[in-house]
This record gives sequence, structure tokens and C-alpha cells, in this order.
Amino acid sequence: MDQILVRQGKAPVVSEQDELRGVGFRSLDFSELALRVERAAGRELNFDAALMRSIRTVADVLNFFEQALQNA
Repeated sequence: MDQILVRQGKAPVVSEQDELRGVGFRSLDFSELALRVERAAGRELNFDAALMRSIRTVADVLNFFEQALQNA
């Protein structure tokens, strides 16, 4: 996540409780992060759309991907 933000000239995340809007992390950034996680995992992940809509903080993103990796 920090790599994506820094590449765009934004500050890295300070706290997992930071809201995504506050750190400038947009839906396109989420998509890029998802692709990176899938590549690192070596497989496609199934994403729960309802859970995706509830993501508001950095911690939510981390929990989302942890759950997606466990369910894959």
C-alpha cells in the first residue's frame, strides 16, 4: 500500500486506523494492490463485494486481504 501511495507522491500510511480518503487511497489503488497480492500469492482471489463496500480504513484493507487469502 505504501509503495503505491509513495509512487504517486503521497505520504506513506502512519496508522492502520487511517481512513483511506485521508491517505488518498482510491479504488484504482485498491485494484492495483489486489493485483499485487494475487501475484504474490500465485493465485486469483475471490473478493466479497459486500465486504469491499465496507472498507474504510487501512486496517480494513489489511483484514480484507487476509480473509481473501484464507478463503482462497
